[in-house]
Amino acid sequence: MAVDISTLRRILRDCRTLAVVGLSAEWHRPSYFAASYMQAKGCRIVPVNPRYPQILGERCYAGLEDIPFPVDLVDIFRRTEDVLPIARSAIAIGAKCLWQQIGVKNLEADALARAAGLDSVMDRCVKIEHARLFGGLHWVGVNTRVISARRPV
Repeated sequence: MAVDISTLRRILRDCRTLAVVGLSAEWHRPSYFAASYMQAKGCRIVPVNPRYPQILGERCYAGLEDIPFPVDLVDIFRRTEDVLPIARSAIAIGAKCLWQQIGVKNLEADALARAAGLDSVMDRCVKIEHARLFGGLHWVGVNTRVISARRPV
């Protein structure tokens, strides 16, 4: 199901604690780039990757259930076939949004999240959408097909 621009704006404005499942500690990986961008925009990044003790100055957790505080958005950098159990965990911890990154599109996880009352976004990058909707693009940006001289409300 497609998500409209006003819903994306609301999600990215209201979700301030992001659990990033599959976040890599390697600076050149897309997950690191997206998470560091969102951290610079004031979001709390919660790395979920059992391979590392810490990423971006934040403690890593092995799984979503190990996080001892509320999480607003679960951002998934894993293969499509790995998403369904992550969606179940996102529901179990009370997350508000399940976000599947570009190239990740698990329809069953999307339906499960929506049925549980979560917002669900598939096949989109949290960094690109934030930059597109809140003015963070520059000369190496992307073609957003959204052009406006007005700031979002």
